[in-house]
Amino acid sequence: MSSRHTDLDTGPLYALSHLDALESEAVHIFREVAGEFENPVLLFSGGKDSILMLRLALKAFAPAPVPFALLHVDTGHNFPEVLAYRDRTVERYGLRLHVASVQEYIDRGVLRERADGTRNPLQTLPLTERIRTERFDAVFGGGRRDEEKARAKERVFSLRDEFSQWDPRRQRPELWNLYNGRHAPGEHVRVFPLSNWTELDVWQYIAREDIDLPAIYYAHEREVFRRDGMWLTPGAWGGPREGEQVEKRQVRYRTVGDMSCTGAVDSDAATIEKVITEIAASRLTERGATRADDKLSEAAMEDRKREGYF
Repeated sequence: MSSRHTDLDTGPLYALSHLDALESEAVHIFREVAGEFENPVLLFSGGKDSILMLRLALKAFAPAPVPFALLHVDTGHNFPEVLAYRDRTVERYGLRLHVASVQEYIDRGVLRERADGTRNPLQTLPLTERIRTERFDAVFGGGRRDEEKARAKERVFSLRDEFSQWDPRRQRPELWNLYNGRHAPGEHVRVFPLSNWTELDVWQYIAREDIDLPAIYYAHEREVFRRDGMWLTPGAWGGPREGEQVEKRQVRYRTVGDMSCTGAVDSDAATIEKVITEIAASRLTERGATRADDKLSEAAMEDRKREGYF
């Protein structure tokens, strides 16, 4: 909601709430891309940030349909609840979905399984090849600057070269929210409409808009085991190992990657109001607390971004 102020000289003045301001910025970015690029695509996994992006895109172009397709890089180890949500959403809105499969690349011998069973680092090649073969010239991602220090460096429009690689030295200024989408043939632009949102903003907006999410974002009882300080879900990806005890706990997920690298947190936040209270009191970012793939090295995310990952 906007608030109203009165000035004796200029008459009524209106100030947007912080959620309205963030929504307005994101809607502007979606429309800017639609007007400037020929073949955009939106990364959609069924996670909360991609769900929020899709809601904002639907708002940006209503009552017309969203003028671009969705793309999901499926590791083969995704949570079934999240995949089911993805498919329901695609059917509900009549969207086109491209799926780039990590398993397909492994079956062809192009990629090899990692010893730790984690497939998130293997997403880069399926992602970049699909961008190239489909000739996507703008790719929307749900990255936010509050998540991780490499993402904090990212511009809203992030130029990628013909190999989908990111060079921080080629970052362009974005003064006054002016975005430069110019790119040479073969290059493309990664676009981050949620750059200035925080995890708390995301949840407050989800609450305000009454957006449905996969149930694993709320507290539930689940079989988990402890590894490297995180509660992981057992599965064919390689867990648990010998000596890792499976137990039932009440947990929820703050962020959703695949089962091999996404940890749950102990929580009794079974409603959105409790989730918001829990996040407001947290001093750890969601990725810092629950993503093993970001702990592979001090610069794990930045290294993957340079290679073409989001």
